[in-house]
Amino acid sequence: MAGRPEIVEQRDWTGIAIKAFSPVVSVILAVLISSLIIWAFGKDPVAAFSALIRGSFGSMNYIGETFLSAVPLMFTGLAVAYGFRSGLFNIGAEGQLFMGGLAGAYLGVVLGGMSVFIALPAIIIAGALAGAAWAFIPAVLKARVGAHEVITTMMFGYIARYIVSWLVTGPLKAPGPIPQTDLIGAGAVLPRIVQVFPALQLGRAHMGLLIAVGCAALMWFILKYTTTGYESRAVGFNPLAAENGGISIASTTVKALCISGALAGLAGVVEVLGVQGRIFDTFSSGFGFTGIAVALLAKNNPIAVIPAAILFGALSAGSSLMQLEANVPIKVVSIIQGLIIFFVATEPFVSKWIARRRKEVTARAQ
Repeated sequence: MAGRPEIVEQRDWTGIAIKAFSPVVSVILAVLISSLIIWAFGKDPVAAFSALIRGSFGSMNYIGETFLSAVPLMFTGLAVAYGFRSGLFNIGAEGQLFMGGLAGAYLGVVLGGMSVFIALPAIIIAGALAGAAWAFIPAVLKARVGAHEVITTMMFGYIARYIVSWLVTGPLKAPGPIPQTDLIGAGAVLPRIVQVFPALQLGRAHMGLLIAVGCAALMWFILKYTTTGYESRAVGFNPLAAENGGISIASTTVKALCISGALAGLAGVVEVLGVQGRIFDTFSSGFGFTGIAVALLAKNNPIAVIPAAILFGALSAGSSLMQLEANVPIKVVSIIQGLIIFFVATEPFVSKWIARRRKEVTARAQ
């Protein structure tokens, strides 16, 4: 009997260790299997991953490109992670991103002639509100009639995508053959990091990186120390117990999905203001869907979303140099991302297997 607390404590530490190190192990296994695939096709995996790393972190400019790719993934990763923590699967972050980008592109033209200190905050807030508004109807449908958020947010994602496609080829189309909006005004351009901090020669990386990191810290604080965060975590962990404890599931669902949508909307508006300067038909390269992978790798921890997004940003930024120097197709990066997700998803099975083995050992010891 005296040994049981030690067994429980050891078991708890084992679970913590598995959750902490499983993302790292998942990345390592993904790299090893990808190396075998590269080798099987007659290419040098060492040269491939060496080029990938240099293309991601080999110079300050390359690091800047990695951050540039990581910023929208931080926002969409936070959006999906916050939904997950509330028991919601917001698969429509891509659509909410498009609506945030659309708001940024339109207001960037309208308000672009104003002072940057007025235009930028107003446009960024409007982009977040646009994303939240696009998540509002799926949230109400979930809260009132039980419509599954996977279906509704996904359908709204397609609607947003084709609304933007129609607008950039019609009412909002800029002069010229390319379907895109007008370029935003100077007052709406998000400054580059090098303009604010000259010592950091990070190329095209912009101040959206600091906004994303700030949002991650804010989401962590909200989830851990506020009533809204407590209610979201409670409903995500056990809706029935939360309801019995006096928490409104409907209200919490609407708030959580709208917060998730606002974060995804920020991804779109920051991409417009900091990188593209306008919105066009192929505005997003799947940032909303990659954000799901980022959230999974981060275990829905807002702070862990930052390094997870940087990892996926590094894979994206370094893939071109990998293809150029090692003659390895960029699609290998997609294989690595898929393998990472696969191994992260197996963590619960590993935890259950270890728990079962420990029960057997404990039973034999008694």
